[in-house]
Amino acid sequence: MYSARTRWSHLINKGADNTNNARYFNQNISFGDEVLCDFSTAKPCFRITNNMKNFALVGAAGYVAPRHMRAIKDTENNLIAAYDPFDSVGVIDSHFPEAAFFTEFERFDRHLEKLKRNGQPIDYVSVCSPNYLHDAHIRFGLRSGANVICEKPIVLNPWNIDALEEIENETGRRVYNILQLRLHPSIIALKEKVASGPADKIYDFDLTYLTSRGNWYYTSWKGDVHKSGGIATNIGVHFYDMLQWVFGAVKKNVVHLHTHDRAAGYLELERARVRWFLSINYDVIPEAVKATGARTYRSITLDGEEIEFSGGFFDLHTKSYQKVLDGEGFRIGEARNAIEMVHAIRTAEPIGLQGDYHPLAKLPLSKHPFEL
Repeated sequence: MYSARTRWSHLINKGADNTNNARYFNQNISFGDEVLCDFSTAKPCFRITNNMKNFALVGAAGYVAPRHMRAIKDTENNLIAAYDPFDSVGVIDSHFPEAAFFTEFERFDRHLEKLKRNGQPIDYVSVCSPNYLHDAHIRFGLRSGANVICEKPIVLNPWNIDALEEIENETGRRVYNILQLRLHPSIIALKEKVASGPADKIYDFDLTYLTSRGNWYYTSWKGDVHKSGGIATNIGVHFYDMLQWVFGAVKKNVVHLHTHDRAAGYLELERARVRWFLSINYDVIPEAVKATGARTYRSITLDGEEIEFSGGFFDLHTKSYQKVLDGEGFRIGEARNAIEMVHAIRTAEPIGLQGDYHPLAKLPLSKHPFEL
């Protein structure tokens, strides 16, 4: 018995008599389908269901793009095309070396349109571009007939969500956001603890996230508040999403300080009082952490008790993609609360060190590296 998994097009091309070869295929099989055949009998071949999805990626040279490429590969799908105005994208070779790559958006757009007209449409567009371009690239994906998976923050302003939901309804396609902390084991356990605790209990929660960046940060789009949204939006939006997901809606939002390299504030949520501090300045990292050679420090405490949060991040993008493919992804509307929070923080007037503020907010402020 000869059994083979191949493609009909491949069989037809290899056969000496196309008519005789074609008799092995039943009428439900289309050109290009993957099939399983037993050529020792006259029984027709059977089509093998192939759920592999075709992806295109915008922002292939960005910091987070490799996580999206790995997620596409780990979920056994295919990256067909990628775009970035910068061509430092050798990382593609580690995942999809045969993917088409473009540095001009117009050529990328034309390529996807050609694929669609040739019966090979893109199923998903992954958006990893700078924050201020997310809105436009999501709209491009939807109008190309694809669903969209977008890196955080999904947009910079709450009203952008309203417009994108309208385009979702017009196109029949969907927008999904990467809200990976909702999939972190420690955060899931925290949410379950709060949900199972006394309904009237208000927790005291401290959030500290220090992730040092060099002077290049201020030259890039990330250092421009109009493009990145500032510190709280660029490095903190997923934490604010986590906070409201675990502790409920915002009742009070106070900003103590917000500079080029740090931000601090106080939140009152339905189930928690939160002091938070974020920074990209290496000098604020605890000396004990610096001694290990680390340049990043995360800490979350609940009622003074440290919650283990140092690991478990490696595969969260893959888990996020699998959720989307399983029909359980986080829709654009689920990001609204966090986008409203960071927009309020970005536009608030800092009150200084008043009230209940994070201890690290007392550290001496630093001058902008480009100031004389």
